[in-house]
Amino acid sequence: MFRYIKYMKKTRVLFLLLFVFPLFVSAQTLDDKLKEIDAYADTVMTTWKGPGMAIAIVKDDKTVFAKGYGVRELGKPDKVDENTIFEIASNSKAFTTASLAILVDEKKIAWNDKVSKYLPDFQMYDPWVTSELTIRDLVSHRVGLDTFSGDLLWFNTTYSMDDMLKRVKYLKPVSSFRTRYGYQNLMFVAAGKIVEKVSGKPWPVFVKERIMDQIGMTRSVTSINALPDNVARPHNESGGTLRVLPQIKGANYEGAYGAVGVNASVADLSRWIRLQLGRGTFEGKKIFSSEQSNQMWQPNMMMPLSEGAIRSNPTRHFNTVGMGWFLYDYYGRKIINHSGGLDGMLSYTVLIPEENVGFVILSNNESPGFAIMMSKIRDMFVDAPKRDYNAEAVKQVADGKAAAAEEIKKADDARIPNTKPSLAISAYAGTFTSQMYGDITIAEENRKLVMRMIPTPGFVADLEHWHLDTFQIKWRPSTGYNFPRGFVTFVIDKNGKANEIKIDQPNNDLWFYELDLKRTK
Repeated sequence: MFRYIKYMKKTRVLFLLLFVFPLFVSAQTLDDKLKEIDAYADTVMTTWKGPGMAIAIVKDDKTVFAKGYGVRELGKPDKVDENTIFEIASNSKAFTTASLAILVDEKKIAWNDKVSKYLPDFQMYDPWVTSELTIRDLVSHRVGLDTFSGDLLWFNTTYSMDDMLKRVKYLKPVSSFRTRYGYQNLMFVAAGKIVEKVSGKPWPVFVKERIMDQIGMTRSVTSINALPDNVARPHNESGGTLRVLPQIKGANYEGAYGAVGVNASVADLSRWIRLQLGRGTFEGKKIFSSEQSNQMWQPNMMMPLSEGAIRSNPTRHFNTVGMGWFLYDYYGRKIINHSGGLDGMLSYTVLIPEENVGFVILSNNESPGFAIMMSKIRDMFVDAPKRDYNAEAVKQVADGKAAAAEEIKKADDARIPNTKPSLAISAYAGTFTSQMYGDITIAEENRKLVMRMIPTPGFVADLEHWHLDTFQIKWRPSTGYNFPRGFVTFVIDKNGKANEIKIDQPNNDLWFYELDLKRTK
């Protein structure tokens, strides 16, 4: 027995020498990891042709990496650096929940307070949901609406916050209250309104004074109308060519700031990450309590996890929604994250509390580069097996383009040749109104039809006859959004009048099927 134990001890020592010690010797240092991340970012920029990106990484309450890549605007020499301002879009939602957390700490509100207590005029489609809706529901994506439902109300519209919120009551639910995840921007608009009602200060002022100024986010702003110098311009592809997006006059995201209002640099956001990893405390200054940090990082709603996602990441077992954050497990760590997307701007914020690591990626294009870098950096700090996410994305994009081309071919094959419109072109002109959205006009100009979405001034399209009473949508450059091919179909009533239109415009964000458009003029 003694000899066996002695043998086992020797074997154990040998095992440690052969396996553990080499792992220790070959383990990457922080500098090694940062060098690999930097080199990978260069590869990603080359693959997807920029134009710009910025990354910051925080480890153990220090910013260990902050760097820009590429240019702020295509065709101009100004470089992106760690101080370049980007629109961070939905990463702003965590600023809204942090603002609410401050008010909870001050005992001015509670997470489970009814929304009607603060916004008595705010209504959902179902009066019972209106009466039961809480602040926690607003920021947990569980109100029963479809993902992105109602986004046509805020995206590049001229509507004020109050205008948007008055129209929410016309959005029909797709599931029962608190039973299914449905990502919601408008509920965060309402949450921002509560911040204003309770604090007596507009959301942009509250966020600036109570969060940004307190932690030294000196270049960050809460309005696209107050941008400083060194700002990235948004880009996307149109017809296969990368373009700088136009600045649309008379339309902006100001009314939706509770959902998408923050504009910041990675240098500033590294301070935000330190505040988050510090559980509400930054350099000894408490902004919100650790108790509220815990509340924001608690699961409030389960999210679907597809079989494909499980196959791709077998250590990921759940997906959940916190408040202003999403949560999942990955190689035994809790990952707290949120992404952001507006026309020509995509971004990611990720926290890994067990490693005391957080990072942010900002980009001024719509390539998958921001998501590739998120996966790469995350994997580096949980010591996951190496994967070439960039190569995987190249294949996925190619497959996606092939699938899209096949769909276009199907539509082409289904087109009925040699048809003419049922009516004279002038007979299709008129005003068509959606109770939820507002007016869309169809006008005859130079013997052709032009569609204008009145609340969204940049959304203008020429309509070209496709077949029967269906017309293909040709969006003008002012639209900005890179829509694929879409169609408008006129519904002719029994009296031979075009009394209704249906817009079939595929895309990933804006649900035209929610527009019940009837002729009013």
